[in-house]
Amino acid sequence: MLNRVLKVLLVTCLATVTLWAADDPFVGKWKVNVANSKITDEMKVEAVGENKYAFTFVPGAVDTIVTDGADHPTPDGTTLSVAVEGPNNWTVVRRKDGRKIISALWTLSADGKTLDDAFTQYQPDGSPISVNLTYQRTAGASGFTGTWDSVSSSRLDSSIELEIQPYQGDGLSLISPVVGGTQNIKFDGNDNRRVNQHSLEMTKAAHGQTRVTQMEVSPDLKTLTINVYLANAKQLATILVFDRE
Repeated sequence: MLNRVLKVLLVTCLATVTLWAADDPFVGKWKVNVANSKITDEMKVEAVGENKYAFTFVPGAVDTIVTDGADHPTPDGTTLSVAVEGPNNWTVVRRKDGRKIISALWTLSADGKTLDDAFTQYQPDGSPISVNLTYQRTAGASGFTGTWDSVSSSRLDSSIELEIQPYQGDGLSLISPVVGGTQNIKFDGNDNRRVNQHSLEMTKAAHGQTRVTQMEVSPDLKTLTINVYLANAKQLATILVFDRE
């Protein structure tokens, strides 16, 4: 859940760039509006051997490990462990350089059609951000194997904040746990583009997929909406709504 890359448009007119840097509607402090935000997601679990599974959390990236509770290296340089706590409960933990960065408790419903995911992401200082998601089985017949799509609005941590500051005159700095700490954005007119003064669009290609992030400030400057989706699957959208503080 979330690694989201946000990008913006290079402005050709210096006077306009100077104006936006000084009075940019995106700049300020924002707090998440839990009621209006929604995270949708898809993950796949495939059995490939005895107690061995292939996990796809991001399209095109597959982690294949044994579910023995031990830390196993994965292609992205992290480790992944999955502990089977019971027939309907798995604990999933991802670490980077030995530090826990993600933990999740998966609970399968009695009929095998629903998976509850109590997901926590840990920031560099150890502070947690928690999201509870419910997934519906869309492929597979039993157990945790199959394809799972989230079907409910997320219950985000209501304390999540996003601070946006000017960056090097014609860019923006995003500071928040939802972007992994601090992310500096430079306008380039291609992947990072400013559609207009109130709207940004950014794209990033990874694992054979193109992820699109759109950011828009409302006309009254009180609400910031962030939409994230895969270019070839726009219906799988993450919507984060923030209110200006």
